[in-house]
Amino acid sequence: MLSLLGLIGALALLIGLTLRGVNLFIAAPLCALIVALTSDIAIFNATAGQPFVSLYMAGFAGFLQAWFLMFLLGSLFGKFMEDSGAADAIAHYVIGKIGMKYAVLAVVLACALLTYGGVSVFIVAFSVYPMALSLFKDANLPRRFIPAVLAFGSVTFTMTSAGSPEIQNWIPIKYLGTSPYAAWQESLVVAIFMAGLGYVLLSWMIRRAVANGECFVARDNDPEQIQRNLPHPITGLLPLLVVLILSFTLHSTLQQNALIVALLGGVLTILAINFRHFHNLSQAVNLGTTGALVAIGNTAAVVGFGAVAKGTPAFNEAVALMTSIPGNELLGAAIAVSVIAALTGSASGGQAIALPLVAPHYLDLGVDASQLHRVVAISSGALDTLPHNGYVVTTVRAICGEKHQDAYWPLAVLTVLVPLLGVGLILGLFIWF
Repeated sequence: MLSLLGLIGALALLIGLTLRGVNLFIAAPLCALIVALTSDIAIFNATAGQPFVSLYMAGFAGFLQAWFLMFLLGSLFGKFMEDSGAADAIAHYVIGKIGMKYAVLAVVLACALLTYGGVSVFIVAFSVYPMALSLFKDANLPRRFIPAVLAFGSVTFTMTSAGSPEIQNWIPIKYLGTSPYAAWQESLVVAIFMAGLGYVLLSWMIRRAVANGECFVARDNDPEQIQRNLPHPITGLLPLLVVLILSFTLHSTLQQNALIVALLGGVLTILAINFRHFHNLSQAVNLGTTGALVAIGNTAAVVGFGAVAKGTPAFNEAVALMTSIPGNELLGAAIAVSVIAALTGSASGGQAIALPLVAPHYLDLGVDASQLHRVVAISSGALDTLPHNGYVVTTVRAICGEKHQDAYWPLAVLTVLVPLLGVGLILGLFIWF
């Protein structure tokens, strides 16, 4: 009981501290320490199992090891797009062709295209942010909505849909023997529903903010506005296409490493075709490198908390409880994956923990593997984006430079509420039709 109270209390505290803007390098290990103390986990030396320090640092360092090169190349890619003027060129072209009214839609579509092309959602945020900032500035829209727009195009109707090369659509294959296109007809219905509803809600929230007097507010650390000839918009689109094509074609052979090759190709493409348009290349490299370190550090700090949480008796009991919910099997799977994803702050983490327990049990009961695949995938992308989620922290703070108090609530509407309704829809399609 003490372990359970400690886990719930520490998670609530972490969410509260995150919303208040407390530095995650302090908040995450502090909350993880509370989990350890209430779960009888030794701090430094343990006679059985791993001590707190080893658990936390294993999660922290493991994330750094797996993702550092991608964060670094993604951050450099975004900074190069910004410093060369390529992002501004695309923004001005979009505004000129489709008007300021559809600036938000352009950002959503750019994120969706890259995500469905296999680019990690973290890297999509790095890559598209410079263009989003230019579009929001030209359209005079409140910049606090940029994280919500980036997240909506990346982690909702694309990340968990049939055919997506994102890991959240591929983990179930290992346990269910399905394909990435499992239940594609129902998945298409849900994707269209989430995309349509999300865009309507996003547009309404932005219109309401503008009507209340909100507008784009420039900051001292924004890219300098230099009177210069911008490159042709196609020179900004070509690097994005290089990233998209390389990640899509190499994904099956190189898996996650395909993204390193794709991003490196994108960075080299920008340098090759826009070198003469760079304003301050050395500064762009320095800022990109620093930004990557801050972004991956914030995310790794939260991952460390999840690693400690997963080592507690309360977490294991919660997993056992969630995976044995009586009633309809698909509903039980959806609840189990959603809750575990919320506890770990990770959609892929929720799947990886729940599926080894859920899959054999439900398949033995005769549950359709394709239906279970799609329910697990979509439900993993709902409660995972609570304030302490690594992607949320990285996008809101490190990339967009916003505060959780200002930017998180629109993001929550689009990445928590809308996917939860999507889970309800997919369950309805499978259970009642």
